[in-house]
Amino acid sequence: MKRADMKQADMNRDSMNQAIHYVNQSHVNQDHINQNGTALGTSIPAQAVTIAVGDTLEKTELLTSLAKACDFPSYFSHNWDSAWDCLTDSKVIHLKLDLTDVKKINTEDFNVFKSIIEDAFREFGKPQLWIIVPSEDEAYALDI
Repeated sequence: MKRADMKQADMNRDSMNQAIHYVNQSHVNQDHINQNGTALGTSIPAQAVTIAVGDTLEKTELLTSLAKACDFPSYFSHNWDSAWDCLTDSKVIHLKLDLTDVKKINTEDFNVFKSIIEDAFREFGKPQLWIIVPSEDEAYALDI
């Protein structure tokens, strides 16, 4: 195996060992190929389920959107513990959260959400979350 191929294989394996991946908006919907002609490890899986959000990201919206995206059962209690329980019981393996149109983020709620994803991934190997962030050329910045 060529040195470059080995490095790419290591990058792909590392990528699969992470629960949360950040993807720049300018990289979405493009077939990213590196200099060696191999696909980059951060491409969003086609089967990723989209968590739809509006222009404000906070607990209520995150929980409601997550429940819809993952088709949580009717007994979902709209709290973080229930979200973890339903998420780990769900068949969803890949999630996608697009922050490019979000104007305000409740960072405490967002950090709890990410910790639930990371904890579920550590315990069950799923889900993985791809977070699409605005391109660097965007005039505004998000606190995430």
